[in-house]
Amino acid sequence: MADHQHKQGEMDITEQEKTFAGFMRMSVNVGIICIAIVVFLAIFAR
Repeated sequence: MADHQHKQGEMDITEQEKTFAGFMRMSVNVGIICIAIVVFLAIFAR
């Protein structure tokens, strides 16, 4: 088994931070596109 113990704050999380930032950016962009589509439909759909 592993002889070393986990110590909080030692793990390199730069990849996780980049992935989360990309996910949040994509989520915001999708939200903006959805709102734009709803506004477009509210204005032009009859």
